[in-house]
Amino acid sequence: MSDVILQLNNLNVEFPVFGGIVQKEVSHVHAVNNVNLDIKNGQTIGIVGESGSGKSTLGKTIINVLRLTAPDVRINGDIILYPHTENSINVLNINRSDIKSYRSDVQMIFQDPYSSLNPRMLVGDIINEPLDINTKMSGSEKKERVSWLLDKVGLNNEQANRFPHEFSGGQRQRIAIARSLATNPKVIIADEPVSALDVSIQAQVINLMMDLQEEFNLTILFIAHDLSVVKHISTEIAVMYLGEVVEHGATERVFSNPQHNYTKTLLQSIPHADPKDREKRKEQRLKLEQFSM
Repeated sequence: MSDVILQLNNLNVEFPVFGGIVQKEVSHVHAVNNVNLDIKNGQTIGIVGESGSGKSTLGKTIINVLRLTAPDVRINGDIILYPHTENSINVLNINRSDIKSYRSDVQMIFQDPYSSLNPRMLVGDIINEPLDINTKMSGSEKKERVSWLLDKVGLNNEQANRFPHEFSGGQRQRIAIARSLATNPKVIIADEPVSALDVSIQAQVINLMMDLQEEFNLTILFIAHDLSVVKHISTEIAVMYLGEVVEHGATERVFSNPQHNYTKTLLQSIPHADPKDREKRKEQRLKLEQFSM
């Protein structure tokens, strides 16, 4: 267990469904169902599955923001961070004194680079905000840190005085990455960070994340539906279907020898640049639709 930095034990996330005149609970949706994962230090684990499989809900639960956006959500199980200062901490039972430190240790990169940055703040202030909240650095130290972070993600210090709308989508995601690194986190949760970007820009951002992961020994949960991207960046893959992790293993093993029927169908649906395979791809899409029914 010494190399495990984040552990999920029997994690369940349930959303109540209300109906009727008095808005009584009439049903519920199991978004995450009995998930168990041991995530090792320095590892990049890809969380894959189709839309609605529970990937993003899992990430938001780990980052501990789900209750803010959905107050009625029911979460049970354990999310344990090792080590948290000297001791481990269960995120679902976190107290006020530990929450600030946890925010420093676990950061998130969101899917949409256009909505995840405050349009009224300068880029330098956006990156500096986590330092204001979570550290006691002096003004000069924070300014130096912001400049250093911009350089790390391929931007320059002059760009700190611009607003987000002055940047392209790829540059905005670089800014979001710089913000996520501000407090020296142990774990980064990347929720489909390249899905809104052009293909050519996706490669640049993915390679940047891989370089930063190696340099800072980051642990990354990379949530995505693009299997080719996940194969490129991940050391392990967890396949989610209807809220459950139906398959988990080393990337090469999952791609070369999938065990679960859903994983096999998911891999077979990867598009290939061969028009002769058109009918075969159509069959695989129909199979995926049948899984979702």
